[in-house]
Amino acid sequence: MEDGEPRVPTAIAVTSADMALPPQDERTLPAAVLQDVGRRPLEQVLAELQTLVDQYGHVIVVCSRAVPASVERRLHTVRALLETDRIALFRPPLPPLGIAVLARQLRQLASCDLSPGVLASAGRLLTHYIHAGALLGSVARLDHVPVGLKAHARSWVPGSQFGVVAHPVPQLVRVGPEAALEGPEFGTWLLVAKGQLPSDWVTGTLAPSWRVQGLREMALPAESPAWWGTGRLTEFCAYLPDLSVLYQLVTSVRQSTCHWCGIDVIGDRCVFCSATPPVYDDGGGSGRDGALGHRRDPALGPRRDAALGRHRERRALTG
Repeated sequence: MEDGEPRVPTAIAVTSADMALPPQDERTLPAAVLQDVGRRPLEQVLAELQTLVDQYGHVIVVCSRAVPASVERRLHTVRALLETDRIALFRPPLPPLGIAVLARQLRQLASCDLSPGVLASAGRLLTHYIHAGALLGSVARLDHVPVGLKAHARSWVPGSQFGVVAHPVPQLVRVGPEAALEGPEFGTWLLVAKGQLPSDWVTGTLAPSWRVQGLREMALPAESPAWWGTGRLTEFCAYLPDLSVLYQLVTSVRQSTCHWCGIDVIGDRCVFCSATPPVYDDGGGSGRDGALGHRRDPALGPRRDAALGRHRERRALTG
């Protein structure tokens, strides 16, 4: 790109239309929707992604781990056939609603002066600030959160409901007068997706206890029943809505250059080529953690997140 030439924003792609949430603000860029990736002819999907790469330079595909295996295989096949490291496939450990929220946050940041590698790496960082859960009518088929025998037994009691947080720390409680879930320690908005279960407990009890600054509702993503193991649910997600806060979080982390593909990244793994920094045997000297000899990334040490107004310990960006 020549000096003075406007930067083309990195494309943020999702695998279904219900993963493309409405814009959070006027700067939120549209999502590229890769519809029916696993069912359309290979040449159509190949041409679609090639067009996105040609138009935007880099593409970050954010998808849920609940998508059919055929979708994941097709995306990897297309990336291999195009022989490009300009397509990043990002599948964070979030429920579908959390995936949609994270994709929108990346769409917000795509309007800023962030390089494609830093933007892709930002997805790993921002995942730690998303609190995603659901109100469930049954936990008998819930695989993503530990469920005890007592909770399994109570699932068969008519009218039982369970409040569950899947991320960042698994929690499960049976809904009742004393039921409570630990929430974020910073200001968030709450997005609620109503399924086949009334959302009264989420909007009337959970939201006030989490002191959310705003609440919005949407339709339940099609992938949610498969992820949560039941269609009797209302899904929720607490998130940081402000672009200025998101930008400050990302730009406060030290950047480095991927030793393999040469793009700027944050954290210890390149999302585009999956390379991690080489480990050198320096005799346990500077830059390593104690006797174990693990290399320490200065970006992951204790620091103050001014954007959130409190001291946090930087978590690894490779989750």
